[in-house]
Amino acid sequence: MRLLVTGGAGFIGSNFVHHVVEHTDHRVTVLDRLTYAGNRASLAGLPEDRVAFVHGDIADADLVDDLVAAADAVVHYAAESHNDNSLHDPNPFLHTNLIGTFTLLEAARKHGTRFHHISTDEVYGDLELDDPARFTEETPYNPSSPYSSTKAGSDLLVRAWVRSFGVSATISNCSNNYGPYQHVEKFIPRQITNVLRGIRPKLYGEGRNVRDWIHADDHSSAVLTILDEGRIGETYLIGADGEKDNKTVVELILHLMGRPTDDYDHVTDRAGHDLRYAIDSTKLRDELGWQPRFRDFEAGLAATIEWYRDHEEWWAPAKDSTEAFYARLGQ
Repeated sequence: MRLLVTGGAGFIGSNFVHHVVEHTDHRVTVLDRLTYAGNRASLAGLPEDRVAFVHGDIADADLVDDLVAAADAVVHYAAESHNDNSLHDPNPFLHTNLIGTFTLLEAARKHGTRFHHISTDEVYGDLELDDPARFTEETPYNPSSPYSSTKAGSDLLVRAWVRSFGVSATISNCSNNYGPYQHVEKFIPRQITNVLRGIRPKLYGEGRNVRDWIHADDHSSAVLTILDEGRIGETYLIGADGEKDNKTVVELILHLMGRPTDDYDHVTDRAGHDLRYAIDSTKLRDELGWQPRFRDFEAGLAATIEWYRDHEEWWAPAKDSTEAFYARLGQ
């Protein structure tokens, strides 16, 4: 297959490109605008006869039309995705997550191209900490930030283009990812790189907020499974039963890096900070036979720490500006 992967120089997208190259014979064209969260170095070492890179905006209709016309399938990762940034300036989130998705859908509609849309569990809002429930494909949308609301809107666009125009699309909503190539603004790499720099990790509020963690390679394998075997028009939730509260994650990072587990600072909590996410991926597992490979969060986290320890040249250029931004916010 010829895959067009939008946002393929970002964290989750680049992990998907690496996974595709390792596990299939597909050829990949990456379309990425290379905002601060995109990094060509995340694609370094991949074979040039298998992976091509195009620098451009998914809202550029002419460019998108040409690329979609040449592809057998589009895997749409490109998104503005950081909650803190969306609270500071929502405008880029509307441009990329809504206008960009619309532009891609119109091209897929025109050329009859298979389309898979990557989304997030944050579109469902949050769950109470003591609620035994998990998100399912039937959970109503209840987004709480400009980021999650624009992702919810992009999901609804995909659903409408399937129903109204017959676009051959599927959607997946995934829980929080961790692993290589994640920008240092994000929770886990920020704490890891703080420790590597001799800075105390930072914890929002009391750290009771719960996230359902999945390794990026497991996310990639699930997306490839849906692309190959998923039913058109369906939504699949991707999760690996990795619920951990933020305090536990920070303390585990410190433990794995040989530091006292109380060696961190509490900082001002994020506005509207969701309490708990939890994914029920029964549909994906039962219908398509997918299973996560990284079932041991501690082992996956240890491997992630080693990746950041070994790749300072990848993350260091963004570290100082990221910490300066958080310092201005008191976080």
